[in-house]
Amino acid sequence: KVWRASQAPNTMLIAIPSIWGSGAEVSPVAVLDRDGAKEIQVGDELIPDVRCLWLDLADSLPASRAKHACGDAWAHALEGFLSPLADQALQEELAGLVREMMELPLANDARWFELSARACAGQARSSVGLIHGIAHQLEGGLRTAYPEAGWGHAKLCSIFLWPVMAFNRKNSEKWDGLARKYQLDSQAIFDLLRDLHEPDAYEQAMNLLDRHWMEILKDPCSRTNSALVRPASKSYFLERGFA
Repeated sequence: KVWRASQAPNTMLIAIPSIWGSGAEVSPVAVLDRDGAKEIQVGDELIPDVRCLWLDLADSLPASRAKHACGDAWAHALEGFLSPLADQALQEELAGLVREMMELPLANDARWFELSARACAGQARSSVGLIHGIAHQLEGGLRTAYPEAGWGHAKLCSIFLWPVMAFNRKNSEKWDGLARKYQLDSQAIFDLLRDLHEPDAYEQAMNLLDRHWMEILKDPCSRTNSALVRPASKSYFLERGFA
């Protein structure tokens, strides 16, 4: 996407996702790895010209990667829905999407390709939040520290969905208010987020979260979190205030 935009803008770009979750095949966002840090670029020139779906690819995914990809899609939908930059039309659209996502298993299912693309397109019209701030800041360090653990963006989003959403609910009335307004089943959603959580993997991430909390706070994604995140908020995650 970035190469086409910068080097060959007249080239047609056809995107075929091999896994759902990121929604990069429809998104005006590109995330690059630069010396272990994430560089985010945004622009309409990054949107592929054509999206093609090869649904049989879903059958080739290991169960753990499929589940993490579902968590990535959920992070986009929920953070986009709660974003301070989301207008009422987008909130209504993403609330409907959340209801559709609740009908799918957290597992291999080709229907996730379409729903994750819609989730990504939705959050691109608003923003994301602390889940993505944590994922962007910790991914490189976790991959280096635990090379066999399969750490990546989707896994981080999946594991931190429940902790961050619980933090948001505790520190802001926004989630409960919007859930009532759009008739979302909070209990069912939080039960699903708990199913995505992996306590042992979360424990691996805690040392890096402790050391890099200030970088997480400064991440542009964390700045648009639905609840204010402070230096002292770190203790909520280290002490597992959500559990």
